[in-house]
Amino acid sequence: MNDDKFALPIHWNDHEDIAMSLYEKFGDDFGESKIYRIRFTDLLEWVLSLPNFAGTREESSEGHLEQIQSAWVYEWRDNQ
Repeated sequence: MNDDKFALPIHWNDHEDIAMSLYEKFGDDFGESKIYRIRFTDLLEWVLSLPNFAGTREESSEGHLEQIQSAWVYEWRDNQ
């Protein structure tokens, strides 16, 4: 993710944007099987720490985290 102060904020429903940011942050360190084994508690903290992320811990749900995992796998596949 770009640290541009003019970048739009990212929210929980922006699964693809979050996935792209996570892929940019971790690159190929996480492959498909490793992404699906990430604990939701860890994934939650990583998402909350992303630049321009405007969501809160209270707004998160298991459904959001599952969608983010899936989108991250697709992002990883697209870059292989």
